[in-house]
Amino acid sequence: MDTIFILLMVLVMIASILLVIVVMAQNPKGGGLSSTFGGASSAQFGVQRTNDFMEKATWTLGAIIIVLILISVVITGKPSTTAPAKAPVKQEAPAKQGAAPASATTPVKAPVTK
Repeated sequence: MDTIFILLMVLVMIASILLVIVVMAQNPKGGGLSSTFGGASSAQFGVQRTNDFMEKATWTLGAIIIVLILISVVITGKPSTTAPAKAPVKQEAPAKQGAAPASATTPVKAPVTK
């Protein structure tokens, strides 16, 4: 089960890195920083198709990350099917019926001072 969890975490990391790359490559629709530094709008050059692809890629990668994380939680949250090893029970010998402990039968006497 550890190898499956490690595999899922590696896939989550890869999808996260790809998501960062896709988000950083996108042109913001409102202009944002690209228009401030002289970047041209994508509508001027007719590059609307790549924005659709980038938006779909962003949503897809986000969904993939969420699904992989939920699968890893379900896998690690299940109790294992193997029974845990029980510690040996300490067994004591039964007390003898005829002899009672000294402290239970003999009352404690207070010292007599004269």
